[in-house]
Amino acid sequence: MDINFLKTFVAVVDHGSMAAAARTLNISPSAIAQQLHALERELGAPLIVRVGRTVRMTEPGGRILNQARQLLRDADDLRRIANGDELSGELRLGACTTALVGMLPEILARVSGKCPQVNVHIQSGNSSQLYAEVEAGNLDAAFVLEAPYLLPKTCDWTMLREELLILLAPRHLAHRHPHDLLENEPLIRYDRNQWGGRRAEEYLRQAGIRPQERFELNALNPIAVMVNRGLGVSLVPDWAAPWPEGLDLVRLPLPTPCVARRIGIVWSRATIRMGLVSVLLEESAAACAPPPSP
Repeated sequence: MDINFLKTFVAVVDHGSMAAAARTLNISPSAIAQQLHALERELGAPLIVRVGRTVRMTEPGGRILNQARQLLRDADDLRRIANGDELSGELRLGACTTALVGMLPEILARVSGKCPQVNVHIQSGNSSQLYAEVEAGNLDAAFVLEAPYLLPKTCDWTMLREELLILLAPRHLAHRHPHDLLENEPLIRYDRNQWGGRRAEEYLRQAGIRPQERFELNALNPIAVMVNRGLGVSLVPDWAAPWPEGLDLVRLPLPTPCVARRIGIVWSRATIRMGLVSVLLEESAAACAPPPSP
């Protein structure tokens, strides 16, 4: 299969007509039509139909479009790597919500400063989804929570941040013991389906505390806002800024320190963008390193 024929197909879809694609690719409209026909013959299915002066993608065309785009990106990457230019191209990353709004902006600023030619595609999702995407080769790396299971040998993970469990409470309750608050104030629970939420459940069980549950949410910022409104207290990871503005809360340490979750990077050892991933790992470690002691 000629990779240029796939490029022609994608260009026609993106520009909406053969004439516009011909101008972009600097070839004649007849050459566009010939390449499309050749590609359709090879695949055994129609990809494009004419609608007046425009074109419409068929159902088979829609099924192969994303894969065609990926093949074109991989071909570009192979050319760059073969020519010794590993620090350009596209880096495909995933990020869970906490990393997306917390650590990722600073890390991307560092990576862009070191590799100005790199384009970064970011896919958000929960950690379990993003692990699967990295394992399948759809992402080069992802900022995720540490998995509660062994990773396949095709992937590696390194920790960037460790977050302890803390008790969030309105400021006027700061004088009371954390266990007293958990036993006697309404609990706004961090979702037990989340990995960090499971650690909170384990802590309550080990401490023998049976809380008065009021709400259960899978998002930390809304939990903080609800605590601020006096709706209860919450047992959550001490997550990285930014937090919602204008909160009047206290973050109480627990009598027995407990790690809620660890956040880091998982990456595929098989990615052809390992040069860019190495830069990402280096800049991530630098961005998340604790400040030097005075």
